[in-house]
Amino acid sequence: MIQSAATVMERCEILGAISEESGILVRPYGSESMRRVNEIVAGWMRDAGMTVRSDAIGNLIGRYEARKEGGGTLVLGSHLDTVRDAGRYDGPLGVLVALACVECLNASGERLPFAVEVAAFADEEGLRFGTTFLGSSAFACTLEPGLLDLTDGDGVRVAEAVHAFGGDPDALARADRSPNDLIGYCEVHIEQGPVLERLGLPVGVVSAIQGQSRVGVGFVGEAGHAGTVPMEGRRDALPAAAEFVLAVEEAARRQEGMVATVGTIEAHPGAGNVIPGEATLSLDLRHGDDGVRGSALQALRERAKEIARARSLESSWRVRQESKAVPTSPDLTELLARAVEEIGLPAHRLPSGAGHDAAEVAAIAPVAMLFVRCERGISHNPAESVEEEDVAVAVETISRFLALLAGERG
Repeated sequence: MIQSAATVMERCEILGAISEESGILVRPYGSESMRRVNEIVAGWMRDAGMTVRSDAIGNLIGRYEARKEGGGTLVLGSHLDTVRDAGRYDGPLGVLVALACVECLNASGERLPFAVEVAAFADEEGLRFGTTFLGSSAFACTLEPGLLDLTDGDGVRVAEAVHAFGGDPDALARADRSPNDLIGYCEVHIEQGPVLERLGLPVGVVSAIQGQSRVGVGFVGEAGHAGTVPMEGRRDALPAAAEFVLAVEEAARRQEGMVATVGTIEAHPGAGNVIPGEATLSLDLRHGDDGVRGSALQALRERAKEIARARSLESSWRVRQESKAVPTSPDLTELLARAVEEIGLPAHRLPSGAGHDAAEVAAIAPVAMLFVRCERGISHNPAESVEEEDVAVAVETISRFLALLAGERG
């Protein structure tokens, strides 16, 4: 598997050089760089004996047929889009490990009792439109129609971007396959955390994916001259936002297993000598229990209202995304753990604090995930790094997983 791992690493470098901007890796949905990456990966898929197609939103899907019809389909994959100033492995590694496993099958002339598809999802990170999983939710036919009206920074609607990318926004509500055909979905992804590195393990088996809420929060008061409006008469929106940020931090620290982040905050009109009349911020809240997350979210919404009332302001609250917590399939996860153990490693199980395409695909198929150790747990950063030896373990694990599943299904 060392040669396969070397090829995966080389391909990550190739894809990592394809960006919308010089000097940094940024590859949003529907971009010219996304189109180029899909073309390159499609070529690799064809060379691996796969038929290739794009679905209604532009997900790239390669299919390696079974030895006979009627055996169902196992999907492997991840995403090819990136955040801004990204690393090379978040997403592409999963696609390329899956492709390497199919290449091993094709090189030996082996066909399994089920078909294998490699799905390269076109939008997981949500960089362009501020909402994640457009690609995998369309694949699972769970894309909310209202999302098609979201706009990017240039005012382009999602529906328009889908059409420009060669997709069909009118077909997104219609499934192009029967879920009954799907055996399951397995995704390889960098861990994006420090656990495996601390344990000295190259891979780990994911037990569940945390649920998450993303909300846009706003406070509206009144702008005024910084030098002439007395402190006691001000309706300053920015201190309200600051107070809310601290409330978010306090709420997360009180609840075990919860993480909460305010990643953006803006003051308007944004001048040094003007009292901010409006402040907007983002809230990202995650927990493994949807009930706990929901209660915390409602409490924070009430807290925002309280802060606004106390300061004679108005508040706004717009939910941009709700993703339920997703346990992985007991059967597929057990088989994946067995694959890890059969290559001579302990199968450490751990939850994922990050969202993944697997969470969306779980609506139509059982899912499993394999994490690969990454240096210092760094992701969404150019410093993102994995070792070739760990990638070799991932390729061997998924190849063994395919063999075990083939043995079970005859």
